[in-house]
Amino acid sequence: MSEQVDFEPLNMKIPELVKSYPIEKQREIFQYLSELDDLNKKAYEIAADHLGSSFNIYRSNGFKEWKNKHN
Repeated sequence: MSEQVDFEPLNMKIPELVKSYPIEKQREIFQYLSELDDLNKKAYEIAADHLGSSFNIYRSNGFKEWKNKHN
């Protein structure tokens, strides 16, 4: 089995798709989610809930903006 990041400490619903990503992407997503404020956490949860399996955090605008700021 491939290595995976433990997202449990975030106490957030994580799409199953994320668990299939390479470990580097998983770490980026973990870091991004851990830095969200309460308002953005709520927005993430709503988007993930409403979009279901079509939600892709790695392609979301919020993640892209965060990644550009951290590069």
